[in-house]
This record gives sequence, C-alpha cells and structure tokens, in this order.
Amino acid sequence: MKFKTNIMCGDCIKKVTPYLNKTVGDTNWSVDTKDPKKILTVENESVKSDDVVNSLAAAGYKAEKI
Repeated sequence: MKFKTNIMCGDCIKKVTPYLNKTVGDTNWSVDTKDPKKILTVENESVKSDDVVNSLAAAGYKAEKI
C-alpha cells in the first residue's frame, strides 16, 4: 500500500516509527521524503489501510491512501 503523507524529515520519521512499527512491523514500511508527496510504502498484506492512517494520526501526522 502507498500513502501520501506529511512526514517531511528524519525527525518526523523518528516520531512515527514507534506507531508504525507497532501497526505494521518494523521492517514493513518506509517513507520517501525526497518525493514531493512524501510517500509511505507499507508492505504488510494483513494490515488495513485505515489502521495505517489511524496510527499516523495518533502520532500527529496525516496519511491518504493512493
């Protein structure tokens, strides 16, 4: 799954890491901060997109499935 996010930098990634690790697993996600849309890629077929969006919201960030 891919999501457009507002995760802008390394500090932002540090903030969302515990939330995403808990939701999708620590090796199942990555964020491309060089892409203008700040794309979060999740590679875990057992996780629902709403769970990812809610996890980021809990960390104070937005995500929109694309």
